[in-house]
Amino acid sequence: MSLAKIQIPNITEEEMTPIISQLLEIIEQLSAAIQQQTELIQQLKDEIARLKGHSPKPKIRPSRLGKNIIKKKKGSGKKKRPGSKKRHKTAQIQIHETIAREPDYIPPGSKFKGYNDFVVQGLEIKAHNVLFRLKTYEAPDGEYITAKLPKHLNGKHFNPELIEFILYQYHHCHVTQPLLLEQLYELGIDISKGKLNNILIEDKDEFHQEKNEILTAGLEVSSYISVDDTGARHNGKNGYCTHIGNDLFSWFESTESKSRINFLKLLRAGHSDYLITMDAIAYMQSNKLPKYAIKAIIANLHRIFANDSQWHAFLAENDIVKQRHIQIATEGALIGAILEHGISEYLVIISDDAGQFNVLLHALCWIHANRAIDKIIPYTEQAKIDLKNVKDQIWKLYEGLKAYKQNPNLKDKNRLEAFFDQIFTTHTSSAMLNLALGRIYKNKSELLLVLERPDIPLHNNLSENSIREYVKRRKVSGSTRSESGRMCRDTFTTLKKTCRKLGVPFWQYLKDRIEKIGHIPKLSDLIRQQALNPG
Repeated sequence: MSLAKIQIPNITEEEMTPIISQLLEIIEQLSAAIQQQTELIQQLKDEIARLKGHSPKPKIRPSRLGKNIIKKKKGSGKKKRPGSKKRHKTAQIQIHETIAREPDYIPPGSKFKGYNDFVVQGLEIKAHNVLFRLKTYEAPDGEYITAKLPKHLNGKHFNPELIEFILYQYHHCHVTQPLLLEQLYELGIDISKGKLNNILIEDKDEFHQEKNEILTAGLEVSSYISVDDTGARHNGKNGYCTHIGNDLFSWFESTESKSRINFLKLLRAGHSDYLITMDAIAYMQSNKLPKYAIKAIIANLHRIFANDSQWHAFLAENDIVKQRHIQIATEGALIGAILEHGISEYLVIISDDAGQFNVLLHALCWIHANRAIDKIIPYTEQAKIDLKNVKDQIWKLYEGLKAYKQNPNLKDKNRLEAFFDQIFTTHTSSAMLNLALGRIYKNKSELLLVLERPDIPLHNNLSENSIREYVKRRKVSGSTRSESGRMCRDTFTTLKKTCRKLGVPFWQYLKDRIEKIGHIPKLSDLIRQQALNPG
């Protein structure tokens, strides 16, 4: 506790000696000094935050609750915001039970005039356990005949609704297994930890298959994808989860690596082959693969290698053994396979400038590029002025690019490109700012790809927002331990986020798939339909 907060006890005149009086004066002086230092420190913190572009400590005003402060100012009336019009809240809901009620007292001679309807919404959350008594008969030949369980139970001791509830709570609501187990106990369900874990991760092949089909369909119909990755610890080892998606789908896959080879393998969408094509050879040549290796690879043009072992055996046979050469050749053969499987060579990959994503047509996120400018702290008044001018110009350019996307034309394209050159070749009084501008200028083609492809976004926010789903799950539940657990985390995160983008309620999706209802089409088919009819 600081001296400024010390409560000085009441001292009577008899107890007030000269020494105590002197000590109290010293305490008051120290308290005032500490208060001044505290205010100075906070002012310095606020100034540092301002220089970094952050918000200072908020000024919290005293509570005004209980005071009559709501007064309408003249001329302050505003129209209601769009969408705030009163709606009939219960017009679309299903009525499960209708109960007619009589008044407590009806005077003689009263006439019935109809009903005033009052809808009460609710849930029935309770255990519903069923005992099936399967009759058994002995046939004349001695064989026993036993009645069968209803087909929808699939021989399980837990009905589909309970399984749907468990999957929904865990994957959609991020309820951890211990809390979910406790919740089920409190609702009257007798289930073990092992059985709960099995319900969450076992017999999910159909879901895994649908997850893989999502990536195939998404890459097939998309003109661009946003990509990002995050940490995904598994079985005690650090790993990574990669997100691939756009406004139609989200797809997640956890692996041990986040290299470019790993990313290209993911883009194969379930395939395991390598293919030598002219595109593959062009990639190898552009990345300076030695001529002896290029010659051996050209001699095997159009050859397909079914898996990793066949490909690495081929490289060893042709003396391609240096790690860098293996990497270039492998990346090229993977690109050959990807393009062969139907991905367009004009597919744009939007990233935050992580090197592993720089393949095919690569575009950079403007928000991430601008962070290099935001991090600069000016040390002189002129540097402050220069930084402010540059920031203003960058956001003016950004607004221009947004407008160009709505109405692409050659005049604005040339103007915006010239404006980019003007901003990022400017020489200012700040050496740090000059370095940042120079680094951004080197990425001109990737930042201005939108001038050639106005259909792509200017930022990577789609991936940034989608991958937060995985980050939240990691924070809540930690790492995965079994391969089945890791696959299920990837699969159900993919299905949940894709359902949301396609406007499919995740609860209805789980119900449809587990109960084999068949009303909701495959998500891959919905992706193709929505791509054909974006409106």
